[in-house]
Amino acid sequence: MAKDADVIVVGGGNAALAAALAAAERGRRVIVLEKAPQEWRGGNSYFTGGGFRFAFPDPEALRPLLPDMTDAEWAQYDIPPYPEDQYYDDLITVTEGLTDPDLADYLVRHSYETVRWMRDLGFRFALLLRRQSYVVDGRTRFWGGLIVEAVGGGPGLVDRWYELAAAHGVDVRYSTPAVRLVTDETERVVGVEVVQDGRRRILEAEAVVLAAGGFEANPEWRARYLGPLWDLVPVRGTPYNTGDAIRMALDIGALPWGHWSGCHAVAWDANAPEHGDRKVGDQFQKHSYPLGIIVNRNGERFVDEGADFRNYTYAKYGRAILAQPGRVAFQIFDAKTVPLLRDEYRIRQVTKAEANDLGTLAERLGIDPARFVATVEAFNRACDPTTPFNPAVKDGKAARGITPPKSNWAVPLDTPPYVGFAVTCGITFTFGGLKINDRGQVLNTRREPIPGLYAAGELVGGLFYHNYPGGAGLMAGAVFGRLAGQNA
Repeated sequence: MAKDADVIVVGGGNAALAAALAAAERGRRVIVLEKAPQEWRGGNSYFTGGGFRFAFPDPEALRPLLPDMTDAEWAQYDIPPYPEDQYYDDLITVTEGLTDPDLADYLVRHSYETVRWMRDLGFRFALLLRRQSYVVDGRTRFWGGLIVEAVGGGPGLVDRWYELAAAHGVDVRYSTPAVRLVTDETERVVGVEVVQDGRRRILEAEAVVLAAGGFEANPEWRARYLGPLWDLVPVRGTPYNTGDAIRMALDIGALPWGHWSGCHAVAWDANAPEHGDRKVGDQFQKHSYPLGIIVNRNGERFVDEGADFRNYTYAKYGRAILAQPGRVAFQIFDAKTVPLLRDEYRIRQVTKAEANDLGTLAERLGIDPARFVATVEAFNRACDPTTPFNPAVKDGKAARGITPPKSNWAVPLDTPPYVGFAVTCGITFTFGGLKINDRGQVLNTRREPIPGLYAAGELVGGLFYHNYPGGAGLMAGAVFGRLAGQNA
């Protein structure tokens, strides 16, 4: 009896579709199982900005990805190179030295070729002008190693993957959750039990790729693995990432791996819904905090807002906000920096207040006014008055002698009107998952490959710990998705 497919991919986001296309390119019959209905397809990838972090030796290496740009357009931009050793060092730094060196090395070395592969498939890319550059002295300067996004951001990325999947004959089945991996007497994975049209059935295949995200939408698992209060946080993205694929793999003896008590969590609008809103997308995020200060309800600062570019701090500062009274914090800016804020600060669904004096702003936001005013005055006195402000580089314009200091971009808050935005902790994805080898195979607790089983995307453990560099998540999904699909 013929099998239902050569390869079954469990999941429906960036990593899953990369695996499906890589397998289909090799002539394999592929079924994609998307737990969500079609209108929710794409997993967390839909809620991203669509940015891909990849290594490149010089700006000329970007030209093949952006073939429509003219020489005159290129001449307007200052784009620092992002070599492989810097990418690797960034992974080591932000994960506190814990990243799996083999995974990190594979990601870095295959990042550029994977983006080129996507371009050859039919993806279009654009420069991340609005989010990753500032105009300084008449020049547009990019910063932070993240330069390129898929056209259309996360929604455009997802739609293009599905268009390409259809063109390559991939069979996508929506509203079809996988519930169990099927194995034979040799412990080889030979299929998946699914729920389809309200009935359970088994789909048989030569190989299965798990790429269904982490467990960030499962409040019970969040409380179990991440700790107290994590069951209360809103989810930035899809409500369908509940750890099903991880559980199925653990049930057949897969090795748990990575930072199970860690996650990607950011500053998220204080009144955002329980899960992502597909009309708003990622716009509930609030990532311009390096240009101002962050305080809690007591009017106290609690992080170094200028410790690094936001690409290297935003994924861990959500946890810091969760630890504050009421699980809320406030990003404060004055008239000098408001024009530099990202577009997400200007959406209709935003929790903000504005005032011409600091005490009134505090009252409108629900902050202790006296403590807040004292905090701002102390911060203003501590700001370096001589170093020029330059948001496109780590400018060393610091506020020292206060706790915590602000290491860069410390501009006094002294020009009304003052604006404050209320934020909470929003969880993006979890870091714990499964261990894979250099072929994308899932390993068991004996650290041997489980025959027929591969994994990619957010459910792969071992790459990110405590933090991550912006754009590395989508890039890892594409790199390891392609690897899994090629080998499945």
